[in-house]
Amino acid sequence: MTRDLVLRVFGKLLIPFVLLFALYVQFHGDFGPGGGFQAGVITAAAVIFYAIIFGLPAARRFAPDWLIESMVGAGVLIYGGVGVFGIVFGGNYLDYFVLAHDTVHGQERGIFWVEAGVAVTVSGVMLQIFYMFAGRQRDREEA
Repeated sequence: MTRDLVLRVFGKLLIPFVLLFALYVQFHGDFGPGGGFQAGVITAAAVIFYAIIFGLPAARRFAPDWLIESMVGAGVLIYGGVGVFGIVFGGNYLDYFVLAHDTVHGQERGIFWVEAGVAVTVSGVMLQIFYMFAGRQRDREEA
């Protein structure tokens, strides 16, 4: 499938829009359906779509293993860091109201960073699972 010109062109045109939609879902999650989990899955789906069309080695060059593993840890640190900031600024763990000059802006800021951490972690985990399963056949052929 990696030599099919129509799929390659279609993929190059579609993948940026899928990533743009993931950003929309991420940033609109405060006001409606969507948020970090959905945005993370959509982002991972775009990379998986890229891997299906252009091959797993190309996807691993685009999103290498070290980056995926870092994303998993970084997302958890972002999420946990929001809670620690709440404690540092005089609230409880994940008390968002202390993160800004008034409670409404603190809530918005806290939810944004929590959702960002969730998106990064979910995307990293989904891609790690895909890389593990997609690489199994290749590992068996080399053995």
